[in-house]
Amino acid sequence: MKRPLALSLLLLSPVAAAQTLTLKHDEGTTTLKKDPQRILVMDEEALGWLAALGLSERVVGLGSTYLSPTDITAGKLKPEVLKRGFYGRAKLNSPAYIGDWQTPNLETILALRPDLIVRLTWQGNQNYDKLSKIAPTVGYQEGGTGFWQKGLRDLARLFGRQTQAEQVIKQVADMNRANARTLLAAGAFKKYSKVVVVAPFAGGSNWLYTSVRLIPDLRALGFKDGLKLKEGSLGVGAAISDEALLGLSKDTLVVLFPPGGKYNGADDFLKTAVGQRLKAQSVVYLPEAFSPYSGPLVSVRNSNEVTRLILEKLKQ
Repeated sequence: MKRPLALSLLLLSPVAAAQTLTLKHDEGTTTLKKDPQRILVMDEEALGWLAALGLSERVVGLGSTYLSPTDITAGKLKPEVLKRGFYGRAKLNSPAYIGDWQTPNLETILALRPDLIVRLTWQGNQNYDKLSKIAPTVGYQEGGTGFWQKGLRDLARLFGRQTQAEQVIKQVADMNRANARTLLAAGAFKKYSKVVVVAPFAGGSNWLYTSVRLIPDLRALGFKDGLKLKEGSLGVGAAISDEALLGLSKDTLVVLFPPGGKYNGADDFLKTAVGQRLKAQSVVYLPEAFSPYSGPLVSVRNSNEVTRLILEKLKQ
């Protein structure tokens, strides 16, 4: 005996609902099938979340502002590039290069047939509508407390890896607590009770990071803010003047955290009058090649490497 069509649809609807998930993210609300197999990431931040969940081998396309034509062959990242820096830790499986967040190659993205597109976003970011026509797209805005944890947990729900996500988040917190105890025992906070994170750019401009980029990990280690700004840009910080830098107290640790590649202005900054004045209370922390600014894998490295640099500074 055949079931009526309406009854069949009614019986199927719970099954369909169990196979999909609706995510509320910073660019809208998206309903998509669970456990997608072909993932496209528009930046290294999104890649870091997936790598932390053990899903980087599903990444079929990668967007990046770090890559140059010499890093690409036949539309894909060269094998030697995939072994370097953050990409080496992410364990990618020969993804295609799809441009960067400003100028994504929509034809390449369409040809890759992704089931999911993940990206970092901010106010004024474009192409969400175009990307969403190709595949379900989710975006998480850089800035604010716990933004990468939110992205990680949402993706974990989508892939059924919630336990792993919580373990990763706990690992970061445990690492910061352990390193905080090490710094306390070494007397770090007696000498430097406060901290600032300064990004010296090639060309002479300097930024103070007040959110997301390294500073949350330093706060978790036990440092207080050495300088606060009333307004920021993109939710992460703002340009800082030489006068403000010269006004920093001696008990403020200056962590120079330059951008990668050709944008790195740390060496030039240290040769300036301001850099010379702050040199005795500064450490230079270099991100690894192709590194995102934030995320669980980055936070673990931040905590360990900055702790090591501070301990070395205390011995000088």
